[in-house]
Amino acid sequence: MSLDNEPLYTGGCQCGAVRFRVEGAVGEGSICHCRMCQKALGGFYAPLVSVSHAKLQWTRGEPSRFQSSNHVKRGFCARCGTPLTFEAPDGPALAIGAFDHPEEVVPVVQWGIEGKLPYVDTLHTLPGHDTMEDTPAESYLADLVSYQHPDHDTEKWPPEERQ
Repeated sequence: MSLDNEPLYTGGCQCGAVRFRVEGAVGEGSICHCRMCQKALGGFYAPLVSVSHAKLQWTRGEPSRFQSSNHVKRGFCARCGTPLTFEAPDGPALAIGAFDHPEEVVPVVQWGIEGKLPYVDTLHTLPGHDTMEDTPAESYLADLVSYQHPDHDTEKWPPEERQ
């Protein structure tokens, strides 16, 4: 929470070159299944949340943008490619997965369901496994070191020993 008890959110891209801060209430989290969103996020759908009624500040860097339609720009990190924004005439939305605590932004509605992939509603029925149960990958998973930016703000990134 910020000092005046307004909600406060932070987040950014995978490499840490672009970071954001959102002060105030975000809109309703949503999932968009349209083909444009699928391609923009490289996923089955796009989890997004409007920040048009909150204060969005880019605290490190700023997204590069791609004009994906006559009305919408998509923001992303030019360095690592992380999708970050959906910028429409009614205001910006942020990718929920880019938040430091995405569990705090719960989707409550789905859009673009005409583009929904036929298997999305049954994904929860697939068997689930912990990462280390992937035995063909265990030789490199055992000593894997993440170079992703941590899920909190940092004064400087990357650390000096990796620059």
